[in-house]
Amino acid sequence: SKHCVKLDNRTANLTVKPFELDRGFQFELQVTVSGKKINVSEIPELPIPKDWVRDKLELHFYKTEQAAGGGEIEDVTYTKGSGTAVITFLKPG
Repeated sequence: SKHCVKLDNRTANLTVKPFELDRGFQFELQVTVSGKKINVSEIPELPIPKDWVRDKLELHFYKTEQAAGGGEIEDVTYTKGSGTAVITFLKPG
């Protein structure tokens, strides 16, 4: 639990202490499917940056490729104030 780190001719003694990570958020989305685009609504306001929400949506719909028809994402347009997003896929499906 104790470490000695050398930085630029200086030595720092460090002690490692455990900490708890905040738990993730779980929520339901309403989805409308149309060719290459999916309209997602009722995205709750979360205390995380807008870019993180967009990345999480992209990852979720990309990962569903094997299970339920997701695939490679061309674009994710997320509007934080309205709680909506449009996910555009590279190929219709």
